Amino acid sequence: MSDTDPDDALLARIGRHDAAAVREMVARKLPRVLALATRMLGDSGEAQDVAQEVFMRLWKHAARWQPGRARFDTWLHRVALNLCYDRLRGAREQAMEPVPEQAAPGAGPEEALDAAAQGARVGAALAKLPARQREALVLQYYQELPNGEAAALMGISIEALESLLARARRNLRDLLMQDGHHEDLR
Repeated sequence: MSDTDPDDALLARIGRHDAAAVREMVARKLPRVLALATRMLGDSGEAQDVAQEVFMRLWKHAARWQPGRARFDTWLHRVALNLCYDRLRGAREQAMEPVPEQAAPGAGPEEALDAAAQGARVGAALAKLPARQREALVLQYYQELPNGEAAALMGISIEALESLLARARRNLRDLLMQDGHHEDLR
């Protein structure tokens, strides 16, 4: 594995205010930022606002980027998570809208409806978890980050992440069972 960050050259161009480089970076990173923010916040409109702020910060700070100090994806995830936490602190009492799951490509209408219903149940249960547990699950399962990278983003050890994930999975399972949806535990 190479030590160079694949985004360094693009970041340098963004630092020189190259609009085409920004469009390319947004095209590369927006889906993951939106997925992270949507899972953390449970609200697609709020997630879009977070994503917009993330890329505004990228535009402002790209010129100061120091290659080799950190991976760009790590910085990007950390900024998105911090913005999500800011919004969660500001709206603790608001209910989160469920995040629908996507059916497998080529699935029929019935499978698509089942996937959406299951996604809504899981999304609602995920919204009830404590923020740190939700963050751990989102980083591991939805963002598909390796344990080391997820732990670094959260500022904890790998062992602490694994413990947090175990509690989060147990709590998520309990919430789904309380709602009578045992099939979601597959």
